[in-house]
Amino acid sequence: MAVDYAVIAVYLAGMLAMGWWGMRRAKSKSDFLVAGRRLGPVMYSGTIAAIVLGGASTIGGVGLGYQYGLSGAWMVLTIGLGLLALSVFFSARIARLKVYTVSEMLDLRYGGRAGVISGVVMWAYTLMLAVTSTIAYATIFDVMFDLNRTLSIVLGGSIVVAYSTLGGMWSITLTDMVQFVVKTVGILLLLLPIAVIKAGGFSEMKAQLPTEYFDPLGIGGETIFTYVLIYTFGMLIGQDIWQRVFTARSDTTARWGGMAAGTYCLVYAVAGAVIGTAAKVLYPKLAADDAFATIVKEELPMGVRGLVLAAALAAVMSTSSGALIACATVANNDIWARLRGVVGRPAPGPDGPAQVDEIDEIDEVKGNRLFILVMGVGVIAIAIALNDVVEALTVAYNLLVGGLLVPIIGGLLWKRGTAAGALAAVAVGGTAVVGLMWHYGILANEPVMYGLLASLAVYVTVSLATPPTDAETLAAWRERVAGRAPEPGAATAAVPGPTDGSGPAVSHTGSRGG
Repeated sequence: MAVDYAVIAVYLAGMLAMGWWGMRRAKSKSDFLVAGRRLGPVMYSGTIAAIVLGGASTIGGVGLGYQYGLSGAWMVLTIGLGLLALSVFFSARIARLKVYTVSEMLDLRYGGRAGVISGVVMWAYTLMLAVTSTIAYATIFDVMFDLNRTLSIVLGGSIVVAYSTLGGMWSITLTDMVQFVVKTVGILLLLLPIAVIKAGGFSEMKAQLPTEYFDPLGIGGETIFTYVLIYTFGMLIGQDIWQRVFTARSDTTARWGGMAAGTYCLVYAVAGAVIGTAAKVLYPKLAADDAFATIVKEELPMGVRGLVLAAALAAVMSTSSGALIACATVANNDIWARLRGVVGRPAPGPDGPAQVDEIDEIDEVKGNRLFILVMGVGVIAIAIALNDVVEALTVAYNLLVGGLLVPIIGGLLWKRGTAAGALAAVAVGGTAVVGLMWHYGILANEPVMYGLLASLAVYVTVSLATPPTDAETLAAWRERVAGRAPEPGAATAAVPGPTDGSGPAVSHTGSRGG
């Protein structure tokens, strides 16, 4: 295992080195939280593919392939379909908004009254996503080093917290690009063909396994529908995904780069299911969650084994770091800043949202860096204490989709939607999901289905029953969606005064959303 250990050590050292390098580039809030909104198509595609393809997509995707065969690809397929839908229909206008959080978008669209409660829901979702990703380190480090669960979580989590805290989104983007390459080589180019060859090829796999293992719908229509509700819709509105969209340097980059990443996800989904199916032939009596670790440990040669384990580690780290910075961004910008009264809500006027007080960029970077550190320590502590990660993540996704999908998508598509309708949709949808989970069980399909329907019904009814959003707010919103408004917190631009010299020049600034 010495060669494998060396590969892993080089990989982990590289992650920390990129964190240090990213720290030197993160000079402003925009740099730290959204990589200066400067990512081109290649880096954007790589980083957004890395964030959506985490431990669940890699280790879990192989496990579903082991349990259900090729239809086990559906979980990751629905993630890819969600990313494609986001990129085709919404990413361009999201990128043009020039905000930092989903809640800031809601504030801009509904006049500054819908973002607070959505921030709390989004924070809970991103926190649980970071926790469940951090727990996955236990599986990987157990295979590599025979470390116990707590030490594995602390080791993996500390590395992610370190490079995320140092450089923010710049560090995470750089590490994600390395992780994307490592995943592609390790999973698609090495583990996939080796697993199929070791299993005797597709003909032997078909001979050894029941026919339902090769039925594209073998996992069941109800399960596929649930995956669509949770993962496809979740891709449309998650802060962790939107924050990556905000990094694109143009709306064209956001659209086409996201489509490329979504297509990559579809390939990755099929690869994971095939690897799991091959593992079923080789080791027919495993627990599904052990399929990935077993085939890597038992079938791969040294060096290659280390690279594939690094690929699994890369998958977990990319999701973990993305969820961590999203959690910290929401906690700082949508919750803590509001409690302190630092961030003013937009009050649209004739020239767009009203100016808010400027905060020194260096202090903002320090503040966001501190929040990542605090949230990271909290995530590690919760990961150590938490046992049932599936239930925790299901609760988070159900609240996210049931409470926030309708007001977010409604705000983007329906101009008649109002702040009262949005708030009612969040409250009723979230409450319905919680109550239905208590009645049907946390893992049941009904809570998110009925919660969505309740949220939609209330949103439409209350919006139609209340006065439309005022014209000035909608006009300011249209300016932002069209990309004609300056980035929040942009430097003041001098506008010449009257041409006769009778008055001084007037200074205008763009507002900071939220």
